[in-house]
Amino acid sequence: MDIDKLFKVVPKLPAGAGKRKLPDNPTPDMLKKMKLDTPSAPVPEPISNDGATSSKGKSRAVTIEDVDEDMEDGTDFAPGGDADYFAEEDDEGRFYGGGLTSEQKEILNIFDNAGGEGVQDDPGELSITAIRRTLLKFERAVNKNQDQRSKYPDDPTKFIDSEADLDSALKALLPLAQAPVLSYTELVKSGTVALLVGLLSHENADIAIDVVEVVHELTDEDVGNEAEEDDELTAEALKTLIEALLENSILELLVENLKRFNEQEESDRQGIFHILGIFENILGFNPSLSPDLVAKTNIMKWLLTRIQAKEHDDNRGYAAELLSILLQDNQANRLKFGEEDGVETLLKTLSQYRRRDPVDPDEVEFMENTFDALCSALNERKIKQLFLEAEGADLMVLMMKDKLQSRSRSIKTLDYAMSGPDGTAACEAFIEALGLKTLFSVFMGKLHKKQKSGEIPASEDTSHALSILASLFSNIGSDTPERTRLLMKFVENNYEKVDKLLDIRDSAKARLQVTDKEIEEDKQLLNEDDDIPMDAEAWYLRRLSGGLYTLQTVDYILAWVIMEDDGIRTHALQMLNRKNQTLQDIVSTLQLYHDNVDDAEPSNDDSEQGLPRKAILEGLIGALGEAQ
Repeated sequence: MDIDKLFKVVPKLPAGAGKRKLPDNPTPDMLKKMKLDTPSAPVPEPISNDGATSSKGKSRAVTIEDVDEDMEDGTDFAPGGDADYFAEEDDEGRFYGGGLTSEQKEILNIFDNAGGEGVQDDPGELSITAIRRTLLKFERAVNKNQDQRSKYPDDPTKFIDSEADLDSALKALLPLAQAPVLSYTELVKSGTVALLVGLLSHENADIAIDVVEVVHELTDEDVGNEAEEDDELTAEALKTLIEALLENSILELLVENLKRFNEQEESDRQGIFHILGIFENILGFNPSLSPDLVAKTNIMKWLLTRIQAKEHDDNRGYAAELLSILLQDNQANRLKFGEEDGVETLLKTLSQYRRRDPVDPDEVEFMENTFDALCSALNERKIKQLFLEAEGADLMVLMMKDKLQSRSRSIKTLDYAMSGPDGTAACEAFIEALGLKTLFSVFMGKLHKKQKSGEIPASEDTSHALSILASLFSNIGSDTPERTRLLMKFVENNYEKVDKLLDIRDSAKARLQVTDKEIEEDKQLLNEDDDIPMDAEAWYLRRLSGGLYTLQTVDYILAWVIMEDDGIRTHALQMLNRKNQTLQDIVSTLQLYHDNVDDAEPSNDDSEQGLPRKAILEGLIGALGEAQ
């Protein structure tokens, strides 16, 4: 037998001649392609006895496939099945995987795509089709959840998935606030508003919290894309939405949820904050809805209860702010406030600031809003009576004596309580509580040495102190011990308080001269443009804020003290003559005051009361005219 033929020697090939050399940084696609292109090792045919190959026995032939151990699975070609193993590399060609298999990465992509379904990321691309698709998805989610809850009320596992879908559908409504002109009309026409409001009664409080968040976002005053130029269309769209919400009794349902949510839970606490925000949004858009909110719900009682909390937080501060808004310019709300023992509640809440200051700016704002709410309510005669019965005047006088942050607010509160013909009883209570001494210490406060009297307005405290003095002269009866004590304050220490009045008068006149000059310049500009109307009332209001109000109040007080005490009159005339002024200057101020004051200051009942301010001014003008 020819051994050489049997073991035929094949010539050796050059090393590496049959191999494909990999580049330094192969890509995943390149590795896959090389795997597919690599031919299997040739299968040797059976050898016959004569040394020839035979085609028989192919079915029983054993084949050996040359496959690398790490490439046995056609899909898991990277360590751990990492889909990003070959796709991530640094500058030096080293590979780092993302730690996710292809299947895991696909699942994440599905969730990412589902999160933005129906709404584009860019509000500028939000189309009517996308809006309708979002609303339809929301409607289906609501119906499906209601259906499953009705079928399986005792088996949460049956409706838990639909509740999760409903939660996602609610959050998908949030971007609609960025395109109110397009979306709000569709919200109303499609009936989505009714579905949305109805979910406030959902068994799951978390769903109700989601609804509150959506409504808060949709009713925000800053809704719309900043690129939108037509603010009127945005306002009209917001009006349409708010009207639809009100038609579905949203105010009542929101107040019911205030009682339902548990503020011990963070999500519930945030839900209450958003409910208060919705009320503020609606009232900011249409203040005339304030009486409806108070009359149709128990919001007043809830707010008064909430601000009494011992620990201060954001919701307590927001409750005080909303209460202040509700009591602005609304008699019905103020009277309801009195019926709910609001005066007593606020005085108890404020009494803590007699001994201490608020601990941070948020609590300062809370204190100021509480004082403002009380001041607004004190415009009603009934509230003034309740204020006196609760010894509010005594508490405010005590706060005036303590040099804490509440001092200025207490002076303002007394100003409101003592003003007008209905403030007579408060004026008497103020003097009985020994408030004159503290009041004049505030009134005589010195200006800073670096301040010039003609450049700065009277401080807020001084302004309210002047107003309180004017109320005292208007409401305290003649020839009474209280009035005598008041006049004696202007006589003591060589008429120093009269001199202070004259100093404040000079400062107010200097400010008014600057204001009048600015007004004349503005009038000249308006005369050049005939299309812009000139409003005399607007000019007068501007003069009031520019020093005229202070001047009128000072001259009103001067007229009283000059008329009632000869010594004060002589001293005042001497001081006026030094500045080339006479009583006629005071009379001119009072005449302007008289011409612009209301004819009467109405009261809420027929009880005894002082004369209205206009009648008093007429008497003062006549008395000073005779004295010249």
